[in-house]
Amino acid sequence: MKFSEQWLREWVSPQLGAQGLADQITMAGLEVDAVEPVAAAFDGVVVAEVIDKRQHPDADKLNVCLVDDGSGDPVQVVCGAPNVAVGQKVPFARVGAVLPEDFKIKKAKLRGVESRGMICSASELGLAEEISEGILVLPGDAPAGKAFRAWMGLDDNTIEVDLTPNRGDCLSLKGLAREVGVLNRLAVTAPAIEPVAPVHDETFPVRVEDAERCPRYIGRLIKGVDVNADTPLWMVERLRRSGVRSIDPVVDITNYVMLELGQPLHAFDRANLQGAVVVRLAREGERLVLLDGQEITLNASTLVIADERGPLAIAGVMGGEHSGVGPATRDIFLESAFFSPLAVAGQARSYGLHTDASHRFERGVDPQLTRDAVERATALLLEVTGGEPGPLVEVASAAHLPGERQVTLRAARLEQALCKALPGDEVVDILDRLGMKVGSTDEGWQVQVPSWRFDIAIEEDLIEEVARIHGYNRLPARRPAARLALRPDHEARTPLSRLRRQMVARGYQEAVTYSFVAPELQQALLPDAVSPRLANPISSDLSVMRASLFPGLVRAMEYNLNRQQTRIRLFETGLVFHGDLDDLQQTPMLGALACGSRDPEGWAGARDKVDFFDLKGDLESLIAMGGEPEAWRFEPGGHPALHPGQSARILYRGEQVGWIGALHPGVRAGLGLKVEAFLFEVRQDALVRGRLPSFEPLSRFPEVRRDLAFLLDECRPVQSLLDCVRRQAGQWLQELSLFDVYQGKGVPEGAKSVALGLTWQHPSRTLNDEEINQLVDAIVAESHQHLGAELRG
Repeated sequence: MKFSEQWLREWVSPQLGAQGLADQITMAGLEVDAVEPVAAAFDGVVVAEVIDKRQHPDADKLNVCLVDDGSGDPVQVVCGAPNVAVGQKVPFARVGAVLPEDFKIKKAKLRGVESRGMICSASELGLAEEISEGILVLPGDAPAGKAFRAWMGLDDNTIEVDLTPNRGDCLSLKGLAREVGVLNRLAVTAPAIEPVAPVHDETFPVRVEDAERCPRYIGRLIKGVDVNADTPLWMVERLRRSGVRSIDPVVDITNYVMLELGQPLHAFDRANLQGAVVVRLAREGERLVLLDGQEITLNASTLVIADERGPLAIAGVMGGEHSGVGPATRDIFLESAFFSPLAVAGQARSYGLHTDASHRFERGVDPQLTRDAVERATALLLEVTGGEPGPLVEVASAAHLPGERQVTLRAARLEQALCKALPGDEVVDILDRLGMKVGSTDEGWQVQVPSWRFDIAIEEDLIEEVARIHGYNRLPARRPAARLALRPDHEARTPLSRLRRQMVARGYQEAVTYSFVAPELQQALLPDAVSPRLANPISSDLSVMRASLFPGLVRAMEYNLNRQQTRIRLFETGLVFHGDLDDLQQTPMLGALACGSRDPEGWAGARDKVDFFDLKGDLESLIAMGGEPEAWRFEPGGHPALHPGQSARILYRGEQVGWIGALHPGVRAGLGLKVEAFLFEVRQDALVRGRLPSFEPLSRFPEVRRDLAFLLDECRPVQSLLDCVRRQAGQWLQELSLFDVYQGKGVPEGAKSVALGLTWQHPSRTLNDEEINQLVDAIVAESHQHLGAELRG
């Protein structure tokens, strides 16, 4: 919201400079983004009258003019503007004037004719962003010789306020003036709005079919308007200083009233209306060409203004091209309506639009403002364009208009929240100046909320109002009490930060992706996943909450591969979501992805590609940090996103906590990926769990090692053999390692040779061969009986 400081001071003028005013507004919760001058610096420009004009003797496109600049002697100036004419009042830069960008006016000769000054256009004075086609023509009552800058009031500032969505009441000069008046305890002088007496009794019928979305609709037929009249310069300037471009007098006046009062208005060309104006929901498939030329297909949930032929406008958003005011318009139908915020919210965005009207209606427009706005606009139209107004036509549903709201404010609760007791008279004064009606109760006050404050509904809202008007900087600063006792630390837990550092140490980079993913990508990786779909997504490819970290990591890999990054190591921590909103489970996970070469490029590094066991080793390094590696197991399993022959479910203490494997070839083909990638995903609560290390005295006696090679069915997991060995190896087994797996010459077809290293050590004596041989025999017998394993000779 931009506004002119001078315009605001016509309503209320506190004894503050521009920056002081901006600071005060900001401290009241209406943040000021910028304070900028309304015009660039220039000097030596006065109002002048063109008293003579003749063709330049040597140039077809130049004119030689005489201007009266108030000095007493006519001044000759050469002007190339096509619209210069005798009798015009114009801005004239005298010799010695300095225009914006330090452009100095000097005496000159143009094609042999002396020129002493320059008649200026709006762009040359910095009053228009685009280059002007002609000079700036001033009203006929502009006083010749008057300093142009002073006469135009250009020593002014534009103040831009960034309003929060709950303060729609301040999207107007009226609302901002009301706030400034409250803050400075000053009366606000609003322009008088008197009902306009109708000149004729002709009306245009109005029918509201959806009173819940449009509780009030007012229209007026104004006949004989001159749409080609010039918008007054003062209005054009106020619009410009508010960031609005002048178009034609009818549109300018509706925009002006919207900026002044906060009520959006719209004018229809009466000649383009047929039957009656109808406020209704759109019918499926109806189309509308908007004022910006865009043609849209309306959906059935959109509230429209229509006539008997079809839609004329999207209610509260934008009018249609064919029913709008044009140069040939003679009669207009002026509308002013109150639309429910819920009826307009999201409609503009659903069509890719955002307008000043939708911005206001979405936040709430005062339902009591509708009549005043149409009366104010009518008076301005009659003044500028002429015309004959008819009577107002109003359709209202009291049952659907916002009712009076009563909110109780307790003195004790106010003191508790502000840490300060305010005098009752001050509280009542603040609320009264905010437009509220205040009554006393035993505990505090009963407050009636004004119609323009949609954001006040509960006691805390009133406390906020009292606090900001009283002044946040006047409230006591108190530090919250805090207990300084040390909280117990779970030493057995591995902090997530340590897991992150471990992944970085192993060559991974942390990725941070959206919690939302493309539905088709999640469907490809997790066809059976159920997770919430967003009703209002950031974009169509971020419309489903992720059920796994895999989609985000795969998309990040794809992004990097498309940018010639061939070796990728990524990991991510975050929540995944399972189930519907009514039964949503949010699980913290840690996932990783690797593809490309095993080692970074270098003369000493091999060019082997990363494989399943590289990624498994990285995961096992995280597992080892918990000090409980034996609690983890990897078992073959099927996952729709992973290769059926290179995937495993991850178990912790017998409970499934994740998956690891190669990306499924079918998924890779569907995504157009030519490189093999490996992924894992594990629940964070399992990874951070562990056990405290405990000290055991080191044995002074020698270790005994035996190496055993078993012939095992090639389909039999090695883990089953390891489990069998541990069961029979006894309590003094210190280490069991797998150091070789072999298939080939000397090994029967369909079998594999698995070589294990076993190390025993007793804490208090030397183990003898007889004890070790008994253990080995038990291991061999158990392995043969349960697994069919044979000791390889």
